[in-house]
Amino acid sequence: MPSTASVPQATPAPAAEQPPSPQAVSALTQALAALFGNRLVTSLAVRQQHGHTLTWIPNQPPDAVVYPESTEEVASIVKLCAKHGVPAIAFGTGTSLEGHVNAPFGGVCIDMSQMKRVVAVHAEDLDCTVEPGITRKELNEHLRDQGLFFPIDPGADASIGGMAATRASGTNAVRYGTMKDNVIALTAVMADGSIVKTASRARKSSAGYDLTRLLVGSEGTLGIITEVTLKLHGIPEAMSAGVCPFPSVKAACDATIMTIQSGLPVARIELVDDVMMRGVNLHSKLGLPETTMLFVEFHGSEEGVEEQAERFGEIAAEFGGGPFDWATKPEDRTKLWQARHDAYWAARALRPGAESVATDVCVPISRLAECVDETKRDIEASGLIAPIVGHVGDGNFHTQPLVALNDPDELARCEAFIDRLVKRALAMEGTCTGEHGVGQKKMKYLTIEHSPAALATMRLIKRALDPQNILNPGKIIAL
Repeated sequence: MPSTASVPQATPAPAAEQPPSPQAVSALTQALAALFGNRLVTSLAVRQQHGHTLTWIPNQPPDAVVYPESTEEVASIVKLCAKHGVPAIAFGTGTSLEGHVNAPFGGVCIDMSQMKRVVAVHAEDLDCTVEPGITRKELNEHLRDQGLFFPIDPGADASIGGMAATRASGTNAVRYGTMKDNVIALTAVMADGSIVKTASRARKSSAGYDLTRLLVGSEGTLGIITEVTLKLHGIPEAMSAGVCPFPSVKAACDATIMTIQSGLPVARIELVDDVMMRGVNLHSKLGLPETTMLFVEFHGSEEGVEEQAERFGEIAAEFGGGPFDWATKPEDRTKLWQARHDAYWAARALRPGAESVATDVCVPISRLAECVDETKRDIEASGLIAPIVGHVGDGNFHTQPLVALNDPDELARCEAFIDRLVKRALAMEGTCTGEHGVGQKKMKYLTIEHSPAALATMRLIKRALDPQNILNPGKIIAL
């Protein structure tokens, strides 16, 4: 493990690890009200909507919510927050799962939902620039008539800014990569209110530090994203999707590993275990067998797609899977993938009234079957209802325990299970989160995943870019 002695030590910076004074908050809200009028909201109901995420963390509302309409307005908000020492938390659609947008120290929530413009589409260069509030579905609706699409598709209809901030992924990642692979440049407001453009539209550059990659995945702790330039792709000539049953999660994962290692150019390959299939049938009315399934999709030419589907069927049969039922009608594919994207809500149908605790890990593809199989057996031994789904083409999978928050024993069993899950993935040279991000819930695992020197470097970056610790404090790394 690298020594911390090689890391330069910075002078400790002031850190807002407690709520600002009521006087500072009052002065700030008065200044914001003068600038934004009714676009500044302080009602409890709205604040609670912005202080609660899809997690079991208690509601932590901000002191105010403001709705900017431009980069310059975001900069004016951040400058005022810096002046008064009050946290600023960027908010997209609130679909994050690890407590990213909660306000543990209060502050101002900057809701980006009014910033939805498509600034430019350069079809000839296969890129576009958008404001952060536009959602992935809205963007693809805008692009469809030009024969283009943006491929990253987390289950929720998340905002592009939020997807960049959390380094999101999705079902298409095995073919098209994640947000880090598809963001070309950003415009961001830094902690002092300055506006930074991280790169040009060139597809590659060796000019200086890669500020784009630094901000992608920083969860609003280093800067607030106000424009994103994205890679686009041509809509494929042909697409086919289908489902293939398997006798166990291990068999399905082994088939996935063989598919990837064989070089089969699969666009999507998604694991849904037998428990989740019950929920999917309840929620989406698919009527499929309630056994472990792989949802698969291929992109390419008509002939190529057919060949790929046939080869996948052969691989599946080697592991006891099949038959592989596939369809090329757009409405059938849409129904299938909408059901997969609705898995979070489908799982909740398995235990109405219970709280959902969704989490994820990612391991090298060669360890996937082992990790998922051990996790499945751990769930059964723990007596939990915890369906499994996964973007297994890149070794990433999710579990979603459903727990009664008023049952201390069940909560303890759930927390212990998640702890074992993460440590199992880390022991297999994986990561504590493949795409959900760190937020509040995964902070403690960074000390296991990263060396002391790496964590010290992260703190140095945070202190250098945000010396007052006002940008989304209490997330990713503690100062």
